[in-house]
Amino acid sequence: MSALRSGTGDAARPPGATTRRQRAPGGSPRRRPRTTRKARGDAVSLVVGVLVLAVLLFPLYWMVNTALQPGASAAGLPWFPRSLDLGNFQRAWESQAGNLLTSVLVALGSVAVCLTVAAPAAYALARFRLRGADTIVFATLITQMVPGIVVANALYNAYVGLGLVNSYLGLILADASLGLPFSIVLLRAFMVSIPEEVIEAGMIDGGGRLRVLVSIVLPMSRNALITAGLFTFLFAWSDFLFALTLNTTDAVKPVTLGIYEYIGAHVGDWGAVMAAAVLSSVPAAVLLVVAQRYVAAGISSGALK
Repeated sequence: MSALRSGTGDAARPPGATTRRQRAPGGSPRRRPRTTRKARGDAVSLVVGVLVLAVLLFPLYWMVNTALQPGASAAGLPWFPRSLDLGNFQRAWESQAGNLLTSVLVALGSVAVCLTVAAPAAYALARFRLRGADTIVFATLITQMVPGIVVANALYNAYVGLGLVNSYLGLILADASLGLPFSIVLLRAFMVSIPEEVIEAGMIDGGGRLRVLVSIVLPMSRNALITAGLFTFLFAWSDFLFALTLNTTDAVKPVTLGIYEYIGAHVGDWGAVMAAAVLSSVPAAVLLVVAQRYVAAGISSGALK
């Protein structure tokens, strides 16, 4: 039967027809140049990626270039520093060192307050059978859409009555609210993925809700906690609106507000202004480099169940 089928198929094929895979003169089948097209696509993607990266990093390069040149002005600045000068950094450090310390204290305090509130809230939304939990999560996300100036004005009116204007505590609480919604959503997404058996085993061993949270859930959520803390730190570090609205004196002056006032006082000395901007970027950049692997793991873990 197979021979008949083969013969029938050969007889049915027209004389001028070719097989599906034509063969080269040497006898090997011809293949499409997929490797060449893939290499061209990779090269184009690489060029486009390099161009996009260059556009994104150019402001940072120009900031460093301006800070390293003595007597730098806004006009006539060369593309590359001809002579390196650290005098701009010295003047910027003398002016902004105290403000940098204030920003560090406020940012770290905001991280502590935010995680202290966000971790139990996320655990309750993830593990307790609360009626309307999804609505609470949705409302938490909606709060991110409220304009910052509206929140700042409302906080100022409340802070006047509470005596929190021009205080570290007031600015820490305000900056902690910037990262609180994001932290709750991120931690909840991670805690939902923790196996129920692990939590039940901890409770069978005699642990209550709080002890299971502290001893089991939080250690397992380390990457998510680091990610939430990092973003909260960056939110607090870069905050300008709350610092400008909730402080009327120089008692509490973060580096963002310090650079704003520094620009007004040194509008002609762009080298010193850019040096102050570089100094304010160093702590955040170092923190990102150190914590990048935890951030990648925390975001991916929270995205997968």
